[in-house]
Amino acid sequence: MIFCYADPPYLGCGKLYTKEHDQALIWDDPEEHRKLIQRLSDEYPDGWAYSLSSTTLQTILPMCPSDVRVMAWVKPFAVFKPNVNPGYCWEPVIVRGGRKRGRGVDTVRDFISCPIALRKGLVGAKPAGFWLWLFAVLGSQPGDQFVDLFPGTGGGQQMWKQYTKQQNLFDVRV
Repeated sequence: MIFCYADPPYLGCGKLYTKEHDQALIWDDPEEHRKLIQRLSDEYPDGWAYSLSSTTLQTILPMCPSDVRVMAWVKPFAVFKPNVNPGYCWEPVIVRGGRKRGRGVDTVRDFISCPIALRKGLVGAKPAGFWLWLFAVLGSQPGDQFVDLFPGTGGGQQMWKQYTKQQNLFDVRV
């Protein structure tokens, strides 16, 4: 199976990535996100996941096929903004497809609670716990392929290599 993860600059946040990518501002246009979701659906029928901000969920979710699920990355430690209360302490993760599991394996939760990644060199880099959870959500196994469309720091591919070396992937605790 081939699984894909997309973590583009969040809608309205392109300016945070202009130093790393000269095309970052295109992601401030909702149409680019719609095209990306269509690409994910067309090219990755086995399963895909898509990260976004909670403030743009109302805009992005209607662009998705009706069989997606909204999951959550909850951040027990988050950066609080002045005069923003309640704080932004979670991010939606839209998931479609994935390998079906039988009753013989533990149920994966539809959320993960893990701290943000610090000092990775890029705003929005995902922590190890997030990656392990995402691989479990998709039901990944050795021999599968994992595509990270926005590799940033390369953390996704590094975690994929570690994840697929384990004996029993469904026993990973996240």
